[in-house]
Amino acid sequence: MAQSGTSYLARAARQPVNWQPWGPEAFALASRLDRPVLLYVGNDACHWCVETDRAIYTDPVIGSLINALFVPVRVDRDERPDVAQNYQTAIERLAGLHGWPLTVFLTADGSPFFGGTYFPGDDPVTGRGLKQLLPEIAKRYRDERPFIVQQAARMRQFMLTGGGEAPGVLRASLLRDGVARVARDLDDAVGAGMTGNSVTHVEAASLLLTEYARFRDTNALAVARRALDLMLDTANVAAADDASQPVRAALIGALAKAWVVTGEARYRDSGRARLRALARELPDVASLAGDAVFADQQAFIMENAMLAAATLGEAPVETRARAAFDMLLQRSYARGWGVRHTVGGRQSPSGTTPPGLLQDQVQVASACLAAHQLTGDRRYLDIAIDLAATLEHRYADPLGGYYDAVEPSASGQPGSPTVLGDRTKHVFDDMLPGANAAAAAFLAHLAVVTHDLAYQRRAQATLEAFAGSMATAGIRATTFFAAARETLGNP
Repeated sequence: MAQSGTSYLARAARQPVNWQPWGPEAFALASRLDRPVLLYVGNDACHWCVETDRAIYTDPVIGSLINALFVPVRVDRDERPDVAQNYQTAIERLAGLHGWPLTVFLTADGSPFFGGTYFPGDDPVTGRGLKQLLPEIAKRYRDERPFIVQQAARMRQFMLTGGGEAPGVLRASLLRDGVARVARDLDDAVGAGMTGNSVTHVEAASLLLTEYARFRDTNALAVARRALDLMLDTANVAAADDASQPVRAALIGALAKAWVVTGEARYRDSGRARLRALARELPDVASLAGDAVFADQQAFIMENAMLAAATLGEAPVETRARAAFDMLLQRSYARGWGVRHTVGGRQSPSGTTPPGLLQDQVQVASACLAAHQLTGDRRYLDIAIDLAATLEHRYADPLGGYYDAVEPSASGQPGSPTVLGDRTKHVFDDMLPGANAAAAAFLAHLAVVTHDLAYQRRAQATLEAFAGSMATAGIRATTFFAAARETLGNP
């Protein structure tokens, strides 16, 4: 792990757990030793991930148990968002939990059979501490193997279809009801004080601001303002300030939109202050050659920064963000091949870091359209058009939608898709806007810019590949409904 591609993974080399990087070698070892895999997924921006590392995985007793009974595999969710999303889907089904870190127990083919999010190190009263769970799970794996293999196989099948993939018709009633449910979900989160550290909640507020701007929906405006005010005025302000860069960038974009919609100076002033702070953290040439930088996250951040700076009258920040984006393009994009995920940093020792994910292509393409909108520079539009072709040639499923990763043979790295050979399709928002929903939004925007209705048809077909799952999806489908608005107009 000391030679891993990210600092989050490299630091784990100092722990008493014999962590392995994600890749076929780790699963081959589990098969050879006839042991289950303990998969742990986290990142530096996750409070409970940091706490788990500090208090649990430094415990030599827990380290000895893990090393004796399991093959431990550690994943940085920023480096492998495809792995993170897929096992998050599994944990939602297995345990009804959503959050980070993920602690998942797998068979040697990568199929999950037990797991959760945060587990304490020791809890003899409930038996839910790792010191109690680890021996019990290893014993069950030995004694109940046929049942576990059968359960894991069912979960693996669910993982292939659990990202929201169910075809349907994109009707105006679905959009209206879906947006209303997003508003209810966001209002419930406001009531519970849980809107401070999530791209999903900020994007929901942004969608509701757009609903007000288009339809004068006063309820949508009221909910969006309550959410933004909570983020700015309460204890959530600390969470918002300490949140990951994508959350802060999304919040800045929503504040700029709130100022345009309401004219309230507090949104403008707060957006400007946060935008200037974020601009100081944008990567430069040195950082793009140093520790790992992830193209999907950076493109999302830079797009929000460019558009918010233009809206809020922060010309120096707009220039800084566009220069950072140009450097990202130079380091991550190749015509005809698309965008690779990781820029800078050391190569993962397993060699399985994917060259580019669907999320990378759509976030960079969307940022290109934003840069073209602001500058009129044709090169940004040319890259966006090339990336639209890349989506079709390397990621498209003939049955609808786009896979999260390319075929292993196409990437040149065996085992790069999520579960060592499986490819999945995700649409729901999580750490970033859902990849398929964001792809549809990009294609709808590209159709407007180029006046090419073929892109609009592709956007609608993408959305209809998932429309059957959206009626009850709520706030996780925010980007889906935003993309549907752009695709169908204002039904």
